[in-house]
Amino acid sequence: MDEKKIARINELYKKSKAEGLNDAELREQALLRREYIESFKRNLRSQLDNIDIKEADGSITNLGEKYGNKIKKGN
Repeated sequence: MDEKKIARINELYKKSKAEGLNDAELREQALLRREYIESFKRNLRSQLDNIDIKEADGSITNLGEKYGNKIKKGN
């Protein structure tokens, strides 16, 4: 999500608190918020997929591979 869209989310929030939003602005706000949340989830999932955990037995487990969100190394 680019900075313009984030700025628009903030602008709509401030306007909603100051004077309220019309129907078109409410729809735009909901759409932008949904897009922001999806973008946040994708970024977080990408980070989590790249985390390796050292197990008690010394082996390394990749969270993305363990939970099926990442292609296993060597495949």
